[in-house]
Amino acid sequence: MKSTIPVPDSQSTINIDQWLAILDELNIGAFTVNLAHRITAINYCAQGLMGLRAEEVSGQDCREIFTGVPCLADCMIRTRNGPAAEEPDVLVTDEDEVAHLITRMATPIYDKNHTIIGCFTILQDHSPIQDLVDRLHYQEQSLKNILDSIDIGIFTVNRGGLITFFNATAETISGYDRRQVLGQPCHVVFEGERVKDVCMLKDAIVKGATHESQKGRMIDKDGIAVPIRANYAALKNDKNIIVGGLATFHDLTLVHQLDQVIRERYTCSDMIGKSPAIHKIFEMVPVVAQSDATVLIEGATGTGKDLLAKVIHSSSHRGSKPLVKINCAAIPETLIESEIFGYVKGAFTGADHDKPGRFEEAHGGTILLDEIGDLPLALQAKLLRVLEDKEFYPLGSRRTRKVDVRIISATNRGLEQLIRDRQFREDLFYRLNVVRIELPPLKDRRDDLPLMIRHFVRKLCAARGLALPVMSQQAMQVLLNYAYPGNVRELENILEHALIICRAGPIEIDHLPEYVTHHPTTPARPASPDTAALPDEARRILECLMRNNGRRGLTAKELGMNRSTLWRKIKRYGLLVS
Repeated sequence: MKSTIPVPDSQSTINIDQWLAILDELNIGAFTVNLAHRITAINYCAQGLMGLRAEEVSGQDCREIFTGVPCLADCMIRTRNGPAAEEPDVLVTDEDEVAHLITRMATPIYDKNHTIIGCFTILQDHSPIQDLVDRLHYQEQSLKNILDSIDIGIFTVNRGGLITFFNATAETISGYDRRQVLGQPCHVVFEGERVKDVCMLKDAIVKGATHESQKGRMIDKDGIAVPIRANYAALKNDKNIIVGGLATFHDLTLVHQLDQVIRERYTCSDMIGKSPAIHKIFEMVPVVAQSDATVLIEGATGTGKDLLAKVIHSSSHRGSKPLVKINCAAIPETLIESEIFGYVKGAFTGADHDKPGRFEEAHGGTILLDEIGDLPLALQAKLLRVLEDKEFYPLGSRRTRKVDVRIISATNRGLEQLIRDRQFREDLFYRLNVVRIELPPLKDRRDDLPLMIRHFVRKLCAARGLALPVMSQQAMQVLLNYAYPGNVRELENILEHALIICRAGPIEIDHLPEYVTHHPTTPARPASPDTAALPDEARRILECLMRNNGRRGLTAKELGMNRSTLWRKIKRYGLLVS
């Protein structure tokens, strides 16, 4: 309060009274003293605050009366020098033993000759304001506690789209700790700033609109797509002014799984991984799917050959047609021909009607010949004709049947070795081997393990209606070091075992199967890049990339450069973070 109060001698009482009345309306206490420290006027608010009446203090020394609000020792000296005096906040107690937080400010009073004739002091009681602030903080914290306890993901953004609140369920669904996303643009938890989800949230903020029950995808911290159903609405203050946006969302992982089972529709997002070998397959699948070329998928047991075949089929123009699977190793040799190609009435004893085979069932779609290496030699020639002429003879028939199918074959046995052992036809191999995809074992995809563990835990918890459990560092270390001879299928079984045993609590080492904890194999991890040999800038970029799990958007933001510049530098220095 640096302004002075000029008060002419003839009208000083009137002007001071006016000021005191105005401050009374503002619930601010005030009093005046002369050069002798004698109180000359005091308003009602100050009287109530100090528990004193005007007649009790008028003409009294302010240093004796206001003992609860100590004056500065050199108060009048400083006011004579001109600037206003301000004391730190003090806590005083009124006659009812109620505490008040008081801020005291003083300014000189001048006469018409600009001579100091006294001091004007105001007493601002901050207790009601502080109480209101405390109450708001309490209510805000209470609201946050409530929002953290519900099983719906919630986050809010300001008008600029920066995340201002992120509840516990949102952390669980996205995998992000709220400290990683608060203050970040909302598109960091989606696939970019131009996706439908972000656009709808921005539209809600701009137009005050509400978008309900919108299906979309959230990208978790590992880069895995999580299906969600979300509502987007404008966030308004108590004056009905839009101050940001609100998003509430549900995890649709279980619904997505059920939909896949019912519709048999799969995409590359259903395959988890970011290692170079898997990334190469992801790039190949969309191109391969659009052709009718025969595909041979090789890989050890449990590597995901069946899932890859479903992804190729679903992504092709045959996706709406049947995908028929035949396990060549599971059907007895005496039945496999009739099972694959069907039979006609009278073909053998008991054949009292025509029965279509799997090839006819797959007409217009795709047939998956799993474990093709176990197909008997006698049937391999018949399969070769289907590949070459798109026709076959049902068992017992003299008439061929035309069929339009795409053939995908899969094997966990090396077909070249079977050819050398004369157990597989070489000409059939070359017909099947138009497009060859090899799925690596899990021990060669060790960088994918954290992603896959989180994916399977979420999938299994969604199926059981459980909250995602915390996994101890020790249990995670065991899972990362195990060799997984059963590959992806074994990993999923291990995690299902752990979820059953832990009973929705944290997953510890004791919850893992004994054969994993007692007989682990610790394969050597791929060597880390020799950062010491890199230039300072390259080393700084690489360390930042590794901190952000390879996410270039977050890395660019942390380094203060745009994404295109970062990408050029990554290519220049040959930095790869899988």
